[in-house]
Amino acid sequence: MSVTINGTKLTVEEVIRVARFNEEVVITPEAQAAVKKARDYVDKKLAEGAVIYGLTTGFGKFADTCISCDETADLQRNLIISHTCALGKGLPREVVRAAMLLRCNALSRGHSGIRPDTLNTLVSMLNKGVHPVIPEKGSLGASGDLAPLSHMVLTMIGEGDAEYKDEVMPGAEAMKKAGIPTIELAAKEGLALINGTQIMTAIGVNVLWDAMNLLKVADIATAMTAEALNGIKKAYDHKVHDVRGHQGQKDVAKNLLILLEGSDNAQETNPNKVQDPYSLRCIPQIHGASRDSVQYVYEAVTREINAVTDNPLIFPDEDEVISGGNFHGQPMALAFDFLKMAISELADVSERRTERLVNPQLSEGLPAFLTKHGGVCSGFMIAQYAAASMVSENKIYAHPACVDSIPSSGNQEDHVSMGTTAARTAALILDNAQKVLGIELFAASQGIWLRGEQGLAKGTKAAYDFIRKTVEPVDQDVIMHYELKKFDEMIKNNSIVESVEKAVKLI
Repeated sequence: MSVTINGTKLTVEEVIRVARFNEEVVITPEAQAAVKKARDYVDKKLAEGAVIYGLTTGFGKFADTCISCDETADLQRNLIISHTCALGKGLPREVVRAAMLLRCNALSRGHSGIRPDTLNTLVSMLNKGVHPVIPEKGSLGASGDLAPLSHMVLTMIGEGDAEYKDEVMPGAEAMKKAGIPTIELAAKEGLALINGTQIMTAIGVNVLWDAMNLLKVADIATAMTAEALNGIKKAYDHKVHDVRGHQGQKDVAKNLLILLEGSDNAQETNPNKVQDPYSLRCIPQIHGASRDSVQYVYEAVTREINAVTDNPLIFPDEDEVISGGNFHGQPMALAFDFLKMAISELADVSERRTERLVNPQLSEGLPAFLTKHGGVCSGFMIAQYAAASMVSENKIYAHPACVDSIPSSGNQEDHVSMGTTAARTAALILDNAQKVLGIELFAASQGIWLRGEQGLAKGTKAAYDFIRKTVEPVDQDVIMHYELKKFDEMIKNNSIVESVEKAVKLI
């Protein structure tokens, strides 16, 4: 299979297929023609001696400095060399591949003025697995992701480092081994390649995809806990949620009823209690709000992955070159800050359910800390500590990055989005949330075992049986770290969801 791009119809799902599963990328002939048309227009304006930002002027505060035609190649190379200021560990391969794809898609719209051969070089790198080493830190998310995207371009010009066939090597060597000629940048090309939001969006789209899967994990974990704590299903009745009307809330309520259908443990009513605590009773409202938030981010990201985000923009048919601000990351910064909060809340309420499982005052008769040998054994006592630690850590990361701006480039660029920081901290929150939900799944499965493993619904039994393939019940204390890593893995690779959806179909 291949993913065909033209700058307008790329989907989140296709980005993931290229980023994680190495699908081939093909640019449509129509897009290739649009790219050539824009480049021909750039060459025409250069021949006419037009003064155009980034073509015949310097950058940022140097926009008033004119550059001769003889210096345009040096201008573009120097732009890349000077802007490679990113630091920190390299971005994961799936993020690098997503960024390369998104840059190709944006350039293929034909508003950037890049040469077709230069664009095809980037496509070839993607298809042959030449992945530039891009440090994660250094973007303000306003004039695009200038520093990290410059590291992407370094490999194209035979500089920097790249990963090829699982080995990091000099960029020129990686290009040679892959059989891809390096390039010399022409007028406008350096700026066209780095002036965009593709790093923040590449990080964010990967977080978004995993968050979409985590929504289902959260519903599964809730249902497992409801089995262990004799939850009351009536709170999930569609009539309750129809009269409020939020789609995410209605979907979560349906999921919980699907997962708990036929359970002998979680029933419509419970003669021993009138209602459950919020961490069970209000899950449609809590998880549902996160679902609606994730849907908003999905729609915003879908627009951004098909956006032209560099500057200036070329409009050959109108005979215009317009200097604007599509590189500003504010639309993504706000979206990813919103995503951070949505994911954080999944972990927040999960930790509260874990507390109810381990606390003998709240656990509906389960032994303290889910161990038969309390005192000599500590059971799940410190597992809850670990969940609480990560939930608290998420509160720090969840502070919105977009509310903090710092001026740059001699105050020419006097408001920045910090969107890349928003995306990066969203990834940190996601990792913590996956681990917190893994702790709940471990504790809930232990609670179910202590209850006797009887009377499970079809959906929760599928989850429980899958868990028991790799994780035994804890009779005597064990090294919890090893077991918790198994849960983290089954959430990250989505196998827990896939196992459940073989038995019941979730929304």
